[in-house]
Amino acid sequence: MVTAVRHLGPNWYASVMGTAIVATAGIALPVHLPGLRTICAAVWLLSLAVLLILLCARALHWRHHRDQARAHLLDAAMAPFYGCLAMALLAVGGGALTVGRYWIGTTAAVALDTVLFTAGTAVGLAAAITVPYLMGVRQKADPRQATPVWLLPLVAPMVSAALGPLLVPHLPAGQPRETLLLACFAMFGLSLLATLAMLPLVFARIVTGGPLPLALTPTLFLVLGPLGQSTTAVGKFADVAPGVVAAPYSQGFGVLAVLYGVPVMGFALLWLGLATAHVVRAGRHGMRFAMTWWAFTFPVGTCVTGAEALARHTGLVAYDWLATGLFLALVAAWATAALHTARGVVSGALLAGPRPAHVAPLPVRVRTTSGAVR
Repeated sequence: MVTAVRHLGPNWYASVMGTAIVATAGIALPVHLPGLRTICAAVWLLSLAVLLILLCARALHWRHHRDQARAHLLDAAMAPFYGCLAMALLAVGGGALTVGRYWIGTTAAVALDTVLFTAGTAVGLAAAITVPYLMGVRQKADPRQATPVWLLPLVAPMVSAALGPLLVPHLPAGQPRETLLLACFAMFGLSLLATLAMLPLVFARIVTGGPLPLALTPTLFLVLGPLGQSTTAVGKFADVAPGVVAAPYSQGFGVLAVLYGVPVMGFALLWLGLATAHVVRAGRHGMRFAMTWWAFTFPVGTCVTGAEALARHTGLVAYDWLATGLFLALVAAWATAALHTARGVVSGALLAGPRPAHVAPLPVRVRTTSGAVR
């Protein structure tokens, strides 16, 4: 077991995020299907189980393979995935209140979400500061190598902003509720502005630097994360603001949910089309399964919850249909990624170390008997 976790990186937490979002997005669908609540609760329980397993495995990784863990932290390609740890904690915690409470009860769900939200927010804020610092000081990241993975530590506070309002009604009225709501609003601004600073690097790399490597092409879907999650967040602010903050600020959150959410969701759909075109191209060029396929899950799930929020605050049936269509795509992506991951774990292929690069022999110049140089 100790040897098996040597190459287990923080990117594995994406599987927890992708599983939890299926449950939380499914429970809020406008379509009420028999057994949907039970299925969503079972999927949430699966995400909790996977989170606990990964936390134990990563603890073994840090204890017995500290050299590899430090190498991950100092690697510009791997370090941003520490944002996934924060988002995994937050996603499972939020799912406890929206879905898990039907199985474990509201009291236990509030307690579990409080612990996971606190831990996830602390880790997310630390990652949002530490990872960009290491990229600039220790890793010397090259802008020509920018990928959507760089957004991961910056998106984590946005997940806190979107899921924190779930705890607001469970706090004492007055200052505690208002403090948590405005703290979530502050994290919304923190993440949004940091994403707006980083996103041009990613977009410029895609437009001017050519297609991403095949294995990294699915990470284009990561850009949907801050777009869908921020739309979800402003919708949640509007849901809980009445009675928590004074007028006219409570009404202002309702206005923000629509005036911000509608155009951002429009850009998300544009990016979804662009990312899908790149993935189709990569598939034609032989793209094979990698853990990056989990990028097809959580970011799409945030667009589902964002569309659900817009449906609540605009009353438009079009957003109900959008949420339902995106959810079907989410379920298909989750099933595909989960199946391939399970196969890779059973076979050991996903836990094996990277293959050594094949080094071609250097060309040698020789002089033949005729005097010609080859």
